[in-house]
Amino acid sequence: MKVTFLGTGTSVGVPRIGCTCPVCTSQDSKNKRFRCALHVEHNGHSILVDTGPDLRTQSLTYAVNRVNAVLFTHGHADHLYGLDDVRSYCFEREDPLPCYADARTIERIKRVFDYAFDANAPSATPQIELIEIEGDFELFDLAIQPIYVYHGRLPVLAFRIGDFAYVTDTNRIPDEGMERLQQLDVLVLDALRHKAHPTHFNLSQALKVIEQLQPKRAYLTHIAHDLEHHATNADLPPNVELAYDGLTLDLH
Repeated sequence: MKVTFLGTGTSVGVPRIGCTCPVCTSQDSKNKRFRCALHVEHNGHSILVDTGPDLRTQSLTYAVNRVNAVLFTHGHADHLYGLDDVRSYCFEREDPLPCYADARTIERIKRVFDYAFDANAPSATPQIELIEIEGDFELFDLAIQPIYVYHGRLPVLAFRIGDFAYVTDTNRIPDEGMERLQQLDVLVLDALRHKAHPTHFNLSQALKVIEQLQPKRAYLTHIAHDLEHHATNADLPPNVELAYDGLTLDLH
């Protein structure tokens, strides 16, 4: 299985519009962050995790030329609002593109992208099939474990795939979730900034969770402009680092 980080930035991305801080004006590519998304490749199949507003640019930048399914963590704009761009992945398909989400996110997709479900829509629409996630399931020979975590008061989905887990947009993981995230080779975890935030782990909180879970490796994502890539990495434990756009992991 190969995993590529299509985006590692917070909801406004980095650089942030109108900001002239050292990170936002940095020329280092590792300080430039699209909105969060992930690409998983396995046995000739291609899965997107979330479709944020940067999806078209991400797909062109990282050569995501085909998608066989989409997993959604939740329905916030920075994780959903690029959904229309999956139209390009539907042109050569005979069947609608399967999109997996919980009931709350499906309801939001139907409301925000209502035209996609209108048989009389006057123009091209994304041809998608919404599939409600109700428990563990298998996708292209991958065992997918959805795990609820909390983004403030909002329950959102994390995903464990084998010994890899993707846990973004959270500031609280319930005991059941912590139990299901044990014995990981790789944990990807939300770590927004140094300062506390009401709906995201800050850096110190994320490190405490990593210390509890003891994955072999951990990568931090959903990063704001507060965290300069190299300076932050220099202070992290040896098995923890900031992810960056374009980072690829080969996992077994």
